[in-house]
Amino acid sequence: MAEDFKHHSESNVTISELMLPSHSNFGGKIHGGYILSLMDQIAFACASKHSGNYCVTASVDTVDFLNPIEIGELVTMKASINFVGKSSMVVGIRVDSENILTGVVRHCNSSFFTMVAKDKSGKTAKVPGLVLESEEDIRRFIQSSKRKEHSKNFHSEFKSKDFYDKESLDDLKNYNVQVICSMD
Repeated sequence: MAEDFKHHSESNVTISELMLPSHSNFGGKIHGGYILSLMDQIAFACASKHSGNYCVTASVDTVDFLNPIEIGELVTMKASINFVGKSSMVVGIRVDSENILTGVVRHCNSSFFTMVAKDKSGKTAKVPGLVLESEEDIRRFIQSSKRKEHSKNFHSEFKSKDFYDKESLDDLKNYNVQVICSMD
């Protein structure tokens, strides 16, 4: 049975991997899809450590590639639990690259993966609560809760909105689009 509460330090995961030519895209930089795959793996490991269960990826929020990663650089990913719900967890991931010859480290990406704990029968499993020990822990938890709330509101607004009203169609004039369908 999972403990009632865990410190995020009990679930933190760090991985480092040397970037090889086989990880590169046609532009000679490390392929973003490869980085996303590594991020998904570390999110799984972090969430599984926290929950004590197998976890699946429910969503990925905001993946911004801030700096390209070069072949031969050492990529380090750090993951921690930023938020917990009943069966879900938000894993914050920071990606840094290091030129191993010069020692220069660059922040390449930060992202948030929502992971859901599953029991042996595949049903959602309750996860331990999170002990918030610092102002940073509190900030991360509140930011994650606000992101989840914003996402929920965004999806419900767009499910109910009529996009064929005059105001929505007028908004399209501000974008690089051409509307050719009839709005009868």
